[in-house]
Amino acid sequence: MSGKGMSPSRRRDATTAWCWWQGRRVRASMTRRRRDCEQRGRRPRRFEARSGGKTMDGIVNTKPTAGVVGLGAMGYQMARHLKENGFTVAGYDVSAEATAKSQAIGIPTKADIAEVGSGAEVVVVMVQTDKQVVDVIGNGGLLASLAPGSVICIASSIAPDTCRQLEREAAEKGVGVLDTPVVLGQEAADNGTLTVFVGGEAKWLEKARPVLSAFGSNILHIGPSGTGQIAKTTNNMLLWACICANFEALSLAKQLGADVPTLVSALMHSSGANWSLSRWGKSTGKWAEKDMDVALDLAQSVKLPLPLNGLVDQLMKSMNKERMQSLLS
Repeated sequence: MSGKGMSPSRRRDATTAWCWWQGRRVRASMTRRRRDCEQRGRRPRRFEARSGGKTMDGIVNTKPTAGVVGLGAMGYQMARHLKENGFTVAGYDVSAEATAKSQAIGIPTKADIAEVGSGAEVVVVMVQTDKQVVDVIGNGGLLASLAPGSVICIASSIAPDTCRQLEREAAEKGVGVLDTPVVLGQEAADNGTLTVFVGGEAKWLEKARPVLSAFGSNILHIGPSGTGQIAKTTNNMLLWACICANFEALSLAKQLGADVPTLVSALMHSSGANWSLSRWGKSTGKWAEKDMDVALDLAQSVKLPLPLNGLVDQLMKSMNKERMQSLLS
């Protein structure tokens, strides 16, 4: 029945509805928006609960407040992407240069690690060694200031057992710990398209996911604590083995007179295609020795021989970006 033949009161009921959250009658178009939001499992943005303060236009920011400890090449980009995606973020680094670089793009830095924790719900740790991670989280660090319900994301590449121990210590304070190492390198960090391997409880991942998604395009939950690090080590074993195989194959092709850039393009359409080949000349061997040492240590802990990995470890000691690029000239 069209509205034309309705009584005025019927027409009014067809175009307006009682709005419980505003306490008055509003046009049906508004209730439709409300209904659409509820069907999507969320409330209209201006009615969401406060978490991270307000944006410049006055809209409540419901993203978790974030911190980044370690503002080097990777950590700086993580903090930058968080800021550019509307997160309230603060950072910390022992380096005055790294601190100044972050401050220059509007990322506030704190005087110490505990201060980062006191203002954050999710903290990303991106330092170099197991000892540094332990010092950042314990010993008067993040666990001394984080509130229960907060989450620590260990993006550093460290031993699975270190992650598990820190998870147990944090659980006593009601704080979650995830191991969240990243892969795909500096270019992906710059572009915010890292792949993040996650080890830890799903409930902590769901809280940290918005933060991880600010700099990662694939957030992959591998399993319980430590398995994110296992995934990273496995990935690195394959990566460095591929680089060694690529180098030998392309060296032979060049000696036999083939044009290597043309060959690389052709191989990317073949069964020999691999990620490191697609980026030949861009990848470096910077972290190969550390990655191989981690893999060999883990294998020794379970008494598993890795003959190929041992050979790759030796070959990568003499591999560098210049040697790889030389095959393209």
